[in-house]
Amino acid sequence: MPKQIMAHCPFCKKHTTQNVERVRRGQASSLTHIVRQKFRANGIGNRGKFSKVPGGDKPTKRLNLRYRCTACKKAHNRAGFRAGKFDLIEG
Repeated sequence: MPKQIMAHCPFCKKHTTQNVERVRRGQASSLTHIVRQKFRANGIGNRGKFSKVPGGDKPTKRLNLRYRCTACKKAHNRAGFRAGKFDLIEG
């Protein structure tokens, strides 16, 4: 995918050149409800509440992209899509 595309900016309300950047996952908080719940539910052997899903992880991960307008410098996201390999190229 190119690093710059022409797309509609919801803030300017017109088509502008936008920079595409991949959104990385932030550091997980250790105080969320699900983390505390997992900590309580640890058991011996197969008694844990959150066991591994049969089959493991999905073969591809969902990508999240941020589109930043070069005119107003504001960013917006679009719905993520799945891709096995993703590169940002000049062009």
